[in-house]
Amino acid sequence: MTRLTTEKLGEILLQAGKLTPEQAKEIRIKQDHQRMKILKARGETIHRGRVHLEDEVSAIEVAASLEFEQACAPGKVLTEDLITEAVSRHVGMPFTKIDPLKLNPEVVTQILPRAFARKNAAVPIDRCEDRLTVAVSDPFNLEIVENIERMGFKVTRVLAPRTDILKIITEFYGFRSSVSAAAKEMGTEVDLGNLEQFVKMKAVSEIEATDKHIVNAVEFLFRYAFDQRASDIHIEPKRDHAEIRFRIDGMLHLIHKVPKQVHPAFVSRVKMLSRMDIAEKRRPQDGRIKTEHKGREVEFRVSTMPVAFGEKVVLRIFDPDIILQDLEELGFSPREYELFRSFIARPHGIVFVTGPTGSGKTTTLYSALKTISTPEVNVITVEDPIEMVYDRFNQVAVQPQIGVTFGTTLRTILRQDPDIIMVGEVRDLETAENAVQASLTGHLVFSTLHTNDAPSSITRLLDLGLPAFLIASTVVGIMAQRLLRKVCKNCERTYRLLPEEAAAVGLSSELNQKIMVKYGEGCAQCRGTGYLGRTGIFEVMEVNEKIRPLITEKADAEFIKRTAIADGMVPLREGAVRKMLNGETTFDEVIRVTGEKV
Repeated sequence: MTRLTTEKLGEILLQAGKLTPEQAKEIRIKQDHQRMKILKARGETIHRGRVHLEDEVSAIEVAASLEFEQACAPGKVLTEDLITEAVSRHVGMPFTKIDPLKLNPEVVTQILPRAFARKNAAVPIDRCEDRLTVAVSDPFNLEIVENIERMGFKVTRVLAPRTDILKIITEFYGFRSSVSAAAKEMGTEVDLGNLEQFVKMKAVSEIEATDKHIVNAVEFLFRYAFDQRASDIHIEPKRDHAEIRFRIDGMLHLIHKVPKQVHPAFVSRVKMLSRMDIAEKRRPQDGRIKTEHKGREVEFRVSTMPVAFGEKVVLRIFDPDIILQDLEELGFSPREYELFRSFIARPHGIVFVTGPTGSGKTTTLYSALKTISTPEVNVITVEDPIEMVYDRFNQVAVQPQIGVTFGTTLRTILRQDPDIIMVGEVRDLETAENAVQASLTGHLVFSTLHTNDAPSSITRLLDLGLPAFLIASTVVGIMAQRLLRKVCKNCERTYRLLPEEAAAVGLSSELNQKIMVKYGEGCAQCRGTGYLGRTGIFEVMEVNEKIRPLITEKADAEFIKRTAIADGMVPLREGAVRKMLNGETTFDEVIRVTGEKV
């Protein structure tokens, strides 16, 4: 079989100015050693035959593993993507960075046998009638085209990194074959919308939960979610099938559609892993799963709920690297950072973090607790449920069914010699009163409220029935926050903000012609969205000598807001606009997150 050799690759990269002659020579000398090193890292059996090594590890992978500095761009490493792009330009074949979220699983898995796809590092990525677009890793392997054309297809080849192709083959073929095998074993003639018929088909619920194909499918799903940076996994039953969706950077993406008959088995497997009652299908349940990814522990918080066509499962992924960040990495401006640090450095008082679900409150609170948690202090949290288990905190889960509420737990906590207390949420007067009592007795208390901005939190506490003088004397600061998607640095472009856009976000009309902002054009790295990652915007209000009298007088939220802004508070909208002007986010994202009104 003709293949791209290290000698040929060296010539291509020399012509492209990517390598020096010495580096090209080093690839040839070290190729066998690097191939064995790569196979060992993958955990594969190593055979020393030259042909075997070249089949398993390509010349491009060998060159990328040496991590050479580019001859034409000092300081930048020559990656597999860059090498593959250079080869694509040399041979005149389009380069593609495969986006797994845009692939049709049926096209990927049902045309080429898995063994053929893996052996040749080739995967179908699109089909239009009898025209098949196939991603290949070696442009000189023409046998692939000949074999596929014998199946009756016309083939268009595009070049893609071998690592990406093999990952797609593993994830898609593994998941789909596991689901298909499970569906075949379970049969297709029973209407699984009827719970009683399902019970008849599987006499013991544990059988469905430990079915090997479902076990494999769920493991593939979890690994895939980690690789795609998903924050949530949704497993949703529909009338004729079930859907699996991932939330990535705050937006949901449809990943797979699976046969309806395997959905209950999926749910049972997840329930089993999270130690829920597999037999209970009528009531919502909560659980958690702890697993490992790339050498670190990751937690899932699992919730099940009966819906029209079965049980829906949502798994929220808590990655310690995301939840427990350094405060500097959350996106604070210098003023907001210093002000919030001053809040959490207080010996006593209450600090509130507010915002809707999914605005990053958990990350902020855990990161703050991590910052001030030392062996000399006793940190106790009371949560509903515990978001992520962290051994430096003493964490208590609320259990209302047995009388363990936020209020009752707070009373007990005060007898546990705490220094710092975190209350998941102030929902009622009892919890608010106990939080106030804790702060009055010399403790620092953190909690959350569901309000739109910082000043509205005062009104919310008054509405709960908390006396104004207690609010004024115990609350030291309130911070509202939101999450904005960041512009993808790989495909960012600059454009002049239109006058109507500038007006929409309250920018001065005389500056309209000078405002340059960024947007993402869309690339494989950001899956064509133009966004990659998220950052926070924060509205930090200090309860100082200017705000305290207004609370005591029960001034309305709007008046408190105007006073706080005059005192230096930056509203959420203004914070978002500043991030737009700095090139961190886009105009559309500012409007989406902070609303149309200025």
